[in-house]
Amino acid sequence: MAAGSILGMTGAEMMQRFVTVIDDHDWEGLARLLHEDFRCHLVHTGEMFGKEEWVRFNADYPGFERMVLEDCVSEGERAVGRASVTGTSDGRPQRFAVASFVTLRDGLIVDLTEVWTDVGLEAPAGTRLA
Repeated sequence: MAAGSILGMTGAEMMQRFVTVIDDHDWEGLARLLHEDFRCHLVHTGEMFGKEEWVRFNADYPGFERMVLEDCVSEGERAVGRASVTGTSDGRPQRFAVASFVTLRDGLIVDLTEVWTDVGLEAPAGTRLA
């Protein structure tokens, strides 16, 4: 998809496209969705990435297989999506959940904040009512 053809997308449409290109392992397509001033903040690790660094981080991530959008809420040029991510590590399946918050500028993603977690964790003992 050419950069010009993504102009005018709603936040929800961009979120779906964003997840689709990642799921397709289309790293050139991912780069085309990102504004030149793009910044990504990974809340769980405190890391910050620029455009090229973040695309490379995703392309080089070991064991990544699939990303599926489960839910999306948007308003204007802002959207939040909840996705499931699967992969493998040492031959064993891994499952993650991610909440991605995007802001668009000039029809491209300029700001991304992500919060990741493992799936299938147990609540710490004594933290839930019986």
